[in-house]
Amino acid sequence: MSDSADLERLRGRIDQVDAELLRLLNERASCAEEVASVKRSEGDPRFYRPEREAVILRQVRERNPGPLPDDALVRIFREIMSECLALEEPLKVAYLGPEGTFTHLATRKHFGQAAALQPLTAIDTVFREVESGRAHFGVVPIENSTEGVVTHTVDCFLESPLRICGEVVLPVQHHLLSRSERLEDVQVVMAHPQALAQCRQWLDRELHAAERRHAPSNARAAQDAAELPHAAAIASAVAADRYGLKILVRNIQDRGDNTTRFLVIGRLETGITGRDRTSIMLSTANRPGSLFGLLKPIADAGISLTRIESRPSRCVNWEYVFFLDLVGHQADPAVAACLGELRKSADMLKILGSYPQAAT
Repeated sequence: MSDSADLERLRGRIDQVDAELLRLLNERASCAEEVASVKRSEGDPRFYRPEREAVILRQVRERNPGPLPDDALVRIFREIMSECLALEEPLKVAYLGPEGTFTHLATRKHFGQAAALQPLTAIDTVFREVESGRAHFGVVPIENSTEGVVTHTVDCFLESPLRICGEVVLPVQHHLLSRSERLEDVQVVMAHPQALAQCRQWLDRELHAAERRHAPSNARAAQDAAELPHAAAIASAVAADRYGLKILVRNIQDRGDNTTRFLVIGRLETGITGRDRTSIMLSTANRPGSLFGLLKPIADAGISLTRIESRPSRCVNWEYVFFLDLVGHQADPAVAACLGELRKSADMLKILGSYPQAAT
């Protein structure tokens, strides 16, 4: 059966559009190369600008007329920007590995496929890799919607000079992976402690007799499960593909809205986008009303406080450092004035960085 004239016409139109897309993509890449040349001539080392990328991706969402969904277009534009940036300067990004972890997925989501990724075994090692200059940026988990803050990341900020340059919010879908064909054959379940906690109710109900074993990461659990009979791992679908495991059961997390937030760390000062967040650390002496005194300037300024966590100061017993997230950029007049007031009342104020809020 021959194709209809209408079908041939539409295919011809698609070929024309594809040719135009090809021309425009290479034109954009040429512009990126020219930008790099201008920056080098002006001595500007900042090839990667998180605030500019955030604004571009935000505009993609706002201007999208359809029928492609917003998230699909954002992924396409992210990869275009990633490849164009690689023509200027390939980014080296360290992350909490190994491959197949949710931090790995978050890193790819934020930096695209063109970035050179370096998986590391611990959060503090990611900090050191970026501090040394061997990596331009790092990606580390900071909090989960079910299990709360990742204290190791907060503690690393106490002594690190690095700044927060961005954030990534990633829906977390935990799957049960195994070499076994049947759920009833699973005798051991391995995962990072956070993943085990996020799937506790499902495990109590479906695999209550199985041993639960902690692993440094879900990806490492998947690696081990690939070598052991009657073992299973809680990990991502990417880990299943990476380590040759079957997905016995999908989406075993106890909450359907399970989400993890990650931070991008580096040495970069990030400019204003209009939808920003500022993270700070505060400390004060342990005396009556001290926390109220710290928070009062924020309330008086009408600034939204989206998170507060406390960690031991490591200097004096029973004194704490508070980790806060504020809505706004430190260069915004209201936020700048508030930070000025906080400096007067706090024993210590450390600005960890202002950065674009992640789209959720």
